[in-house]
Amino acid sequence: WGAFLKLVIADRLAIMTGKLFVEYYDYHGLVLMVNSLAYTMQIYADFAGYSYMAIAIARLFGFRLGDNFRQPYLATGIQDFWRRWHISLTGWFTEYLYFPLGGSRKGTFRRYVNIMIVFLVSGLWHGAAWSFVLWGALHGVYQVIGHLTRQGRTRLYQRLGIRMESGAFRAGQRLVTFALVSFAWIFFRSESLVKGLVY
Repeated sequence: WGAFLKLVIADRLAIMTGKLFVEYYDYHGLVLMVNSLAYTMQIYADFAGYSYMAIAIARLFGFRLGDNFRQPYLATGIQDFWRRWHISLTGWFTEYLYFPLGGSRKGTFRRYVNIMIVFLVSGLWHGAAWSFVLWGALHGVYQVIGHLTRQGRTRLYQRLGIRMESGAFRAGQRLVTFALVSFAWIFFRSESLVKGLVY
């Protein structure tokens, strides 16, 4: 399954997305939007593919590795996304950066600062480029805004009579989360911050 994800899906999508991320100025908005969604699928198939292959190879030698991806694009929020996406890396940043910074133990403001630090470092970890820093910053901002607005959103849904446990509401959460993640991937993939902004 991992080889299928990597070789059949990710590597095939990379041919199209690679071309359009370089020649983005030749295409209009709808094509670029579809391309960014294709890249969203490509990066999942690529990362999850090699993770599944590593899990399978480890089992051949008698080792059991934990899952590294748990259907991240079905997440109902950004925090949920990071519980499902690249679990080993997320766990490492949580254990060795977020907790030593104080986590959420030193007040609300400090918690938000720590979240931003973790995601900015995560961006730099992927590469020393402003596009990666912006990708990390976006995910940090998503999380902070999610925390800041949680109670207000809950009260609003109650006043409007929206059932938060309904299937339609969960589907809406998944759609919004997927859109936010897909938007951030544009900067992750772009060759520079300026090209990402123009894209």
